[in-house]
Amino acid sequence: MRILAIETATSQQSVAVLEDSHVLGARSLDAQGSHTRRLIPTIDDLFASLQLKLTDCSGLAVSIGPGSFTGLRAGLAAMAGFRVALDIPLVAVPTLEAMAWNVRTGHGLVYPMLKARSNEIYWAGFRWESRELVRVTDDQVGSIEHVLQSLKEPALGFGEGWLHYQEAILEQSTLFSSAPSDIHVASAVSVGLASFQRFACGDVAGVGIAPRYILPPYAELQRSKSQAQ
Repeated sequence: MRILAIETATSQQSVAVLEDSHVLGARSLDAQGSHTRRLIPTIDDLFASLQLKLTDCSGLAVSIGPGSFTGLRAGLAAMAGFRVALDIPLVAVPTLEAMAWNVRTGHGLVYPMLKARSNEIYWAGFRWESRELVRVTDDQVGSIEHVLQSLKEPALGFGEGWLHYQEAILEQSTLFSSAPSDIHVASAVSVGLASFQRFACGDVAGVGIAPRYILPPYAELQRSKSQAQ
């Protein structure tokens, strides 16, 4: 099965083409709020480099959040359009789950983290057991203190949220250790790898698919504040 996977939940936009868990090619760039403008050209460039077309794919995989409101909407809109045009299935992968696929060797408990607003972090706990990824916690959002309270055993911290707050976390806990530098970025390759099991069991996205927000988008928060005044 050949799929196109994209990751737009953070400022680091990436796209990848995989075939039966083998990575045919990938592109990654710092989008910095310009996902809508840069996503399609990046996809076109990748397919041209592989001498492939979108019609050569039999599936699509997209990171569904939590993460950047603008980035998630741009990624989902593009993939929903491809799904209709190509008439192929689309799989939605939670961003933190996809990030756990960055670490696929014996690290035990892993805690991928992303930055949220107001000095908070998105995080979730996962464990690798016999090459199977097992979710330990639901996706969460909260302060460093909330992250520390959730941890009862040693864990590997990684992701942009970890990098931003690791000094403060390590000052307060001896249970966390930092991951190698090459696995902190959310990746379309990991989105693709995480999607294959869902494709195999028919867990595809429905028509009403929406981004997975743990916090309401900024505009909604502003409206709520205005209505309360």
